[in-house]
Amino acid sequence: MASDKIRIKDIAQRAGVSVGTVDRVLHERPNVSSAAREKVEQALAEMDYQPNMYASALAYNKDYTFCCIIPLHESEAYWDEIEEGVKAATEHRRDFHVSLKILYYERFNAPTFIKAAKDCMEQNPDGVIVVPAKLEVTRNFTNELSEQNIPFILLDSYLPDLKPLAFYGQDSFQSGYFAARMMMLLASKEKEIMMMKQLKNGHIGSKQQSNRETGFRHYMRDHFPEIAITEVNLPLGGTKAQFDKILEEFFTTHPQVHHCITFNSKAHLVGEFLLRTNRRNVQIMGYDMVPKNAECVRQGSISFLIAQHAYMQGYSCVETLFQAIILRNEVTPVNYMPIELLTRENIEFYRRTNIG
Repeated sequence: MASDKIRIKDIAQRAGVSVGTVDRVLHERPNVSSAAREKVEQALAEMDYQPNMYASALAYNKDYTFCCIIPLHESEAYWDEIEEGVKAATEHRRDFHVSLKILYYERFNAPTFIKAAKDCMEQNPDGVIVVPAKLEVTRNFTNELSEQNIPFILLDSYLPDLKPLAFYGQDSFQSGYFAARMMMLLASKEKEIMMMKQLKNGHIGSKQQSNRETGFRHYMRDHFPEIAITEVNLPLGGTKAQFDKILEEFFTTHPQVHHCITFNSKAHLVGEFLLRTNRRNVQIMGYDMVPKNAECVRQGSISFLIAQHAYMQGYSCVETLFQAIILRNEVTPVNYMPIELLTRENIEFYRRTNIG
C-alpha cells in the first residue's frame, strides 16, 4: 500500500493499539507506554510508512517564531526588498502559526547589534535570519544560537566558519569580477574610471561590498592595470548638498572620466546628479533594482544595474527555516543568487521573484 494511502486506522489495526495511541506516536505527544510505542513503530516500519510532514505540521498547531536581524536603513534601499520578502513568506505560511520579528542594528555600531541579538533571544525564537555585523560580535551571537540548537541563516555575507543552516546572497567576488568585465567592454580605451564609495570613519558598508570591490580590482589588475581607479567618497549620512559639491568638484577636475562604478545600492546618488547637471557623457554601473536606481536607468543616467534578487533572498530565508524546522526537510546550505545585468532595454522585464 502506498504511504499516502495508509490510514491511521490501518496502522492501529496492525499494531493492535487504539487510533488515539497511533496519533500520539505520530505527533510525538506524551502519555504513550514504551510497549505501545514499540508496537506502533514496528508497524510503521513494516508498512514502510512515510509521514506527511505537511499535514502533520498543520495538525500539530504549534506556534513558531522567527527573528530577522538586519541593518537599520532608509526607505527605497536594498534592505527594503529583503523586508518585503521575509514578510511575504511569513504571510504565505501563516496557516502554520509562523510569526516574524524584525530587529534592527546600526552599521558600524556593535552595541546596537548586541542589543538586537539580546532582544532576539528574549523572543525564544525557533529560527533566526542574521545579516552579519563585525565578525566577533556576530560569532558571539551565533555561538549562543548553536548552543541552544536554534537554526540560523546568514544573509548577505557568507561566513562558513559560523556553521549556519544556510546562506543566501551573491558570490560577491564573482559579482565584482563580472562587473569589471562588463564595464571594460565599453571602457577599455579609458585612462581613468571613478569608483563611488560610501564610507563611515574609513570603513565600507558591508563585507559583501568589500568582496565585490576585491573582485573588480582583481580583474582590472590582471587585464587593465594601466587604467587608474579614482575613489570618490560620498559619506554615509551626508546631505544632498554635500554630495553635489563633492561630485561637482570631481567631474569638473576630471573631465576625462566617462565611467563610474559603485558596489552599493546608491548609484542613484550619482545618477540624479548627472540628470540635474545635464552631464550625458558619463556611464554608471551600480547594484540593486531599487526604485530610485530603476528610474535613473529609465532616464539614461545609469547605464547598468546588477540585480541580486533581494526580495527573493528574504523570501527564501523564511521558507528555508520553514522547510527545515517545521517540515523537517533537508535544505541546500549555500544558495548563491543570480548575477543579472539590467539596462534600459530589459529592466521592465525584470522580475524580482520567481516564487509562485
